Amino acid sequence: MAFEVIPVRAPGAEDVVVATHGPDEGSVFSGTADGLIHRISPDGRTVERIADTGGRPLGLEWMPDGRLLVCDAHRGLLTVDPRGGAVEVLTTEVDGIPMVFCNNAAIASDGSVWFSDSSKVHGIEHWKSDLVELTRTGRLLHRSEDGRVEVVLEDLAFANGVALAADESWVAVAETATRTVARHWITGERAGQRDLFLAELPGFPDNIARGSDGLLWVTIASPRDPMVEKLQAGPMWVRRGVTRLPAFLQPAPRRTIRVQAYDDSGALVRDVCVERPEDLARYHVVTGVREHDGRVWMGSLEEPAVAVVDL
Repeated sequence: MAFEVIPVRAPGAEDVVVATHGPDEGSVFSGTADGLIHRISPDGRTVERIADTGGRPLGLEWMPDGRLLVCDAHRGLLTVDPRGGAVEVLTTEVDGIPMVFCNNAAIASDGSVWFSDSSKVHGIEHWKSDLVELTRTGRLLHRSEDGRVEVVLEDLAFANGVALAADESWVAVAETATRTVARHWITGERAGQRDLFLAELPGFPDNIARGSDGLLWVTIASPRDPMVEKLQAGPMWVRRGVTRLPAFLQPAPRRTIRVQAYDDSGALVRDVCVERPEDLARYHVVTGVREHDGRVWMGSLEEPAVAVVDL
């Protein structure tokens, strides 16, 4: 299984999205911690800056009109024109209150947007605190074409990646802190109901995305951590105390490169795990994933690079 790392000259290339048509077909886009959006050529040889959001871009999706939808942790829901770099703000608040941690999205066929706000308490700079404290203040939101935003699910344990069923009968949202993927039914007999699509994942899920193979791909940013689980089960004063310790004393992600793919029944179809020590030494904390024509592109909250695996 060929594994390649492609530097993007800035840290935290958190998500990736592939252009499937138009002049950029095959190119890969990613946003980094400095606010920049980058375009990577299909062969990985050219990386160019196309826009600056002025914030911290995370999840990326394609709008029907060819613009990029950007979930910016600092600025909210944005669009970016990949041709000229123009940035437009779509949503910054919900019910008059600014979002704290806009994270990931999925776009329905009607142009509406399902997206996550990870926490009402902690922003991206303190994501570990939200995970350890288990604040359960994450939300799944829906923005209709006319700009109205409604809260669909609340009390999520670090709401993260978002993806739609192939027939758009439900929408899934990763709950990083509990190693689960929740599901909200949109249509059918169960419309309006919430259940679990995936449970007891082998690690902490981050972004999720529908691949060109029709499967739902899930990142495993770090393996299961019994210490984190013990802390989450403890009193809040202990959890908060741990998150205020120096960084080197706090729980940290273990080096892993892993993504999984599930069908719409929740059955595991693929488990892609890169285990060579030389690869783990140069890449880890996979938070973004896109399968496209037999290649799996990955982003990382930590690394100044994207990576790609040929299946």
